[in-house]
Amino acid sequence: MNDSPAPIIARLEKSKRVLITTHVRPDGDALGTSAAVVLALRHRNIHAEVLILSKLPGKYSFIFDECAITHRVMEDSVDRSYVDSFDTLFIVDTGTKSQLPGLEQIVMQHPRVLVMDHHRTQEPWGDARWVDATAAAAGEMAYRLVRDLGAPIDRPMALALFVAIASDTGWFQFNNTSPGTMRLVADLMESGIDFDRMNQLLNQNERVERLKLQQRAMNSLRIEGNVALLSLSKKDFEESNGSVRDTENLVNIPLIAREIQIAILLTEQPEGGPIRVSLRSKGQIDCSKFAEQFGGGGHARAAGLKIEGSLDEALQRILNALHQASPK
Repeated sequence: MNDSPAPIIARLEKSKRVLITTHVRPDGDALGTSAAVVLALRHRNIHAEVLILSKLPGKYSFIFDECAITHRVMEDSVDRSYVDSFDTLFIVDTGTKSQLPGLEQIVMQHPRVLVMDHHRTQEPWGDARWVDATAAAAGEMAYRLVRDLGAPIDRPMALALFVAIASDTGWFQFNNTSPGTMRLVADLMESGIDFDRMNQLLNQNERVERLKLQQRAMNSLRIEGNVALLSLSKKDFEESNGSVRDTENLVNIPLIAREIQIAILLTEQPEGGPIRVSLRSKGQIDCSKFAEQFGGGGHARAAGLKIEGSLDEALQRILNALHQASPK
């Protein structure tokens, strides 16, 4: 792992047009980080845009509006000519090409690919990489990058970075929240962040369909010892009019119970494909290592993976793997 942004900065400074992209189904950290990088490059008179590989979650759209960020959504297919019009491709908040559907082959052939990520699960790719698994969020790394590029932490920059860090720390509740995180956030607040408004936009800005989908997830609740399992079927999405983006953080709900150490959400995707599995842990199991046996990855307490087959088949495979991973 490279603990310095210097190789990234050296290549960015030689760039004229930079395209920033991130993992499919982007969260607040991915989108806030992308916006912050655009603002920093704009300060250096380097043209930058954001490519989003799936539908932009409505509750995060204000980041791009208020920061005046040029962005494109290419949900079904990626326009190669558009990507090739940029001399640098900068990938943030993911270290695996599998999180970039439709872009994998383009990445391998692009002349300059940069990677900045904080997840444990990584692949050896890119012309320059900066990976810091100790960072609470990609937004923390972006803060350092912004400073090293000499960009000011003005209100738009502070907004983008705050969204990134608040999202990936669970609004500063997760164990990745450090004293350094709080000092950084204090700096952002001094730049004009309205804490109450951010709370409303990030935590009280969901669609009603999200509530209906959450109800269905809770109706599926199954408890196996200290493990809570939730599932959502295609029928659940159809009848609630919900979408995959409405599942963000649903997996965290069972962890409010003291007896539950691990929460797992299995999602049958409305458009088809493998079952998506999200894992959260209070620390008893390393979620990233568990996910890696299925080709997934992430953090020690938060990870994801995909399993081919039906919901029932995926559930059984997860239960079997958990049994093998349980302390004897």
